[in-house]
Amino acid sequence: MSEPFRNPQSAIRNAKRVVVKLGTGILTSTVGCLDAACLEQIAAQIAELKQRGLEVIVVSSGAVGLGMGRLGLTQRPSRLAAQQACAAVGQSILTETWQGAFTPHNIIVAQLLLTRDDVRGRRRHVAVRDLLEELISEGIVPIINENDSVSKAELELLGFGDNDVLSSLVASLVKADLLAILSTAPGVIDRLGSGEIIPYIERISAEIEALAGGSESATGTGGMVTKLEAARIATMAGATVFIGHGKEPDILLKLLGGEAVGTIFAPGDQLLNARHRWIAHFQESRGLLKVDAGAARALQEKGSSLLAKGIIAAEGEFDVGDVVSVADPDGVVFARGVVHFDQATLQPLLGKSNAEIAAAHPDLTRMEIIHRDELVLMRR
Repeated sequence: MSEPFRNPQSAIRNAKRVVVKLGTGILTSTVGCLDAACLEQIAAQIAELKQRGLEVIVVSSGAVGLGMGRLGLTQRPSRLAAQQACAAVGQSILTETWQGAFTPHNIIVAQLLLTRDDVRGRRRHVAVRDLLEELISEGIVPIINENDSVSKAELELLGFGDNDVLSSLVASLVKADLLAILSTAPGVIDRLGSGEIIPYIERISAEIEALAGGSESATGTGGMVTKLEAARIATMAGATVFIGHGKEPDILLKLLGGEAVGTIFAPGDQLLNARHRWIAHFQESRGLLKVDAGAARALQEKGSSLLAKGIIAAEGEFDVGDVVSVADPDGVVFARGVVHFDQATLQPLLGKSNAEIAAAHPDLTRMEIIHRDELVLMRR
């Protein structure tokens, strides 16, 4: 386990832009029934934060669960079409309830339903970012949810994963200072040791990942696995991340006051620029390059470019300019980057030195398969 990082509360106290993610288990009392008191309490806390000059974005789960309740279901349907129907029915209930909770505080909310494609394609990515900036500048609280009613990928957990990853992508998109993930999990539990909440995590190591588990909720889809992935993404973008129990009274106010019980993740010490954030988290990986141990060390320890000689195998159908993942000999993905060769051209070059490639292909103008300036380490 990591030791507490230096002055962990300083970044939280000085936060100006906050993303608050709320899980289905927090927003509902039973399957399909909203916990109105909890929503009102969260809305009151956000109103207080705004009074203090903070900008707040809410990422809210709950549409599928609310739709289940309205349709008389007690278990999440297995059929995608049925899940989409639940989301379509529940989303309007969710947004209306949020507006009702914020109305006493004279706060207007705006609904945004997003899919992976909305933050993946560059033009739509910029459009979403600009819209969020406009809403924030007008004092409106964006209420964001994944667009379950139309996106099969999200419902099949190939997308955001109960909004945990979505919240981290939003935090990265708007350069938030703080991401607060509120759910029924009180924090990261040291299940292999003390059994207590780990208060501070400086780096998400393999040891920390081993403590994660899935969701046991009948309506939710996330779990500690997706929360750790969200923490990884947000901290790489410079945000401090907090995981805590959303029904703890005044949890957000306690967090800003340094009194909240939960787990705080330190922002990364090597923050990604906009281009690298795009490569690491927003663009879809179109393939996988497995490298040998020497190449893996060179990429991770020396900041080298990836050459054909170090590549063992190339999988997928990728083209020049696509983002691909890079894995070590054991298959563990540790980097992503923009590839300068398509799969068909690269395949016969694998394992060959630059001299061998130059002799066989004198027309080639570059030898780097992935240039170091377009390669991002996902594990540090």
